[in-house]
Amino acid sequence: MNARPSDRLAIAIAQLNPTVGDVAGNAEKARRARVTAAGQGADLVVFPELFIAGYPPEDLVLKPAFQAACRTAVETLARETAVPGPALLIGTPWVENGKLYNAVALLDNGVIAALRYKVDLPNYGVFDEKRVFVPGPMPGPVNFRGVRLGVPICEDIWGEEVVECLAETGAELLVVPNGSPYWRDKGDVRLNIAVARVTEQGLPTLYVNQVGGQDELVFDGVSFGLHADCSLAFQLCGFREDIVTTQWARRGNTWRCDNGPMIGGDEADRGDYAACVLGLRDYVNKNGFPGVVIGLSGGVDSALVAAMSVDALGPERVRCVMLPYKFTSQESLDDAAACAKALGVKYETLPIAAAVDGFEKVLAPLFAGLPRDVTEENLQARVRGTILMAISNKFNLMVVTTGNKSEMSVGYATLYGDMNGGFNPVKDLYKTEVFRLCRLRNAWKPEGALGPDGPVIPDNIITRPPTAELRENQKDEDSLPPYAVLDPILERLVEREEPVSAIVAAGFDRDVVARIERLLHIAEYKRRQAAPGVKVTLKNFGRDRRYPITNRFRDPGTPLPAPDVSLVTGKPTRSEAADI
Repeated sequence: MNARPSDRLAIAIAQLNPTVGDVAGNAEKARRARVTAAGQGADLVVFPELFIAGYPPEDLVLKPAFQAACRTAVETLARETAVPGPALLIGTPWVENGKLYNAVALLDNGVIAALRYKVDLPNYGVFDEKRVFVPGPMPGPVNFRGVRLGVPICEDIWGEEVVECLAETGAELLVVPNGSPYWRDKGDVRLNIAVARVTEQGLPTLYVNQVGGQDELVFDGVSFGLHADCSLAFQLCGFREDIVTTQWARRGNTWRCDNGPMIGGDEADRGDYAACVLGLRDYVNKNGFPGVVIGLSGGVDSALVAAMSVDALGPERVRCVMLPYKFTSQESLDDAAACAKALGVKYETLPIAAAVDGFEKVLAPLFAGLPRDVTEENLQARVRGTILMAISNKFNLMVVTTGNKSEMSVGYATLYGDMNGGFNPVKDLYKTEVFRLCRLRNAWKPEGALGPDGPVIPDNIITRPPTAELRENQKDEDSLPPYAVLDPILERLVEREEPVSAIVAAGFDRDVVARIERLLHIAEYKRRQAAPGVKVTLKNFGRDRRYPITNRFRDPGTPLPAPDVSLVTGKPTRSEAADI
């Protein structure tokens, strides 16, 4: 006996990589996805949040011409659904009665059959949607071919109210379009949130996430489904596009997915590496650069960046340049050459002595009688930065910056020198993590990477003490605590916002913590001028952490006093007490 049409539903998950602002290109992706899904027998194709615009569109979405272009694209796609094939559930900005919404449109039978608006607009961390959108009203389900679909949008499932409203108004199945960016262990967070909503309301859920890089953010995909009993219905791959049609059938009072794919994504260090590669690839490709150039120093940071660049773009699009000075060791020269050879990139050596000496000669009258110091060291870095930018200009290659999060935190970097460049894939990785990812890449290559198999970073680069080689016998630990000490302090200061007293209580030296806290604050002006880079931690420098440059506050390093309730009118709430 054949089941009624409303007892079975084939839903295609379009885990795709849109480009912000490319309305025509994103619409064409949707058309191609519809054709693919039709071939898989889909009834409905579900796209990620704001797919037509690309996510996040930031202030671009406030531009009337952009709003109009998005609407025209959606209306055109709607008319095209008059041709037999699956319906589309697609995210778009939408203006209604002078208000701008983050919307999802159901396109079916040649018309826009339904619109739903995002209710809960996130305004924390990397998100600032309240800046541009108006929250929508509490939604009811969409009636699609006899099935009542609840369509909460991304943040709408992070609280209880929207899903509760959908359940109370008769939703049978939740379809959730998302633009959820990656950070370490984010997949577990998403899954736990979805499980909580399913547990509360008993509604099977399809979670459809975007994939791809957009400036600092990387979206990892890993779309998934949950049954009403919270068992996993399906899970797609991480860090790559996919279109998969899942088969759902009504079983009694609920819906079940038949034989959904179980793929999943890379986690922990593998996830971080894959995110850095994807973020770099999309930044270069979406901005139209034919390739990149890297200053390869023989150190661990530039070696990892070179490996990531080759994995992202292929060796033929990566050019590496060694820029030695009199403090550059033969060991560094040998290591850089070996790394370039292992990666198969074009590699050149351009000595910088003449340029550095020329600058010093120009400055000699002003500097007469003054001792040599960091000024002369920075001249070397700035000469290198200038040369890399000249190569960039001449060959239209983007300079890839190589500074890690440890250096960015404490200002151990030279403005207009080693900070020059267009993008930095390791900007959100601490030095100890850089070492770890180098070892990882030598033992593993992510799926889809364009670099060679096997070890690509010489062991000596990983094992030798880090050095900037800007003076004789220089080591990083001459200026900084060992990275094994520095990085845990920074993680507590930056990601956790812990007070100095708590970090000291955890066993770290008070003077060291106080010094690092001071360096963190005074380096803010440098970070404001740094290249964008991939976010992989809970709190990156840029969209996540926006401290004032002019800032005289310093943590006194003493235990925080108990709040003086007598200064507050009435009994303080938990949040009020925390703010006193």
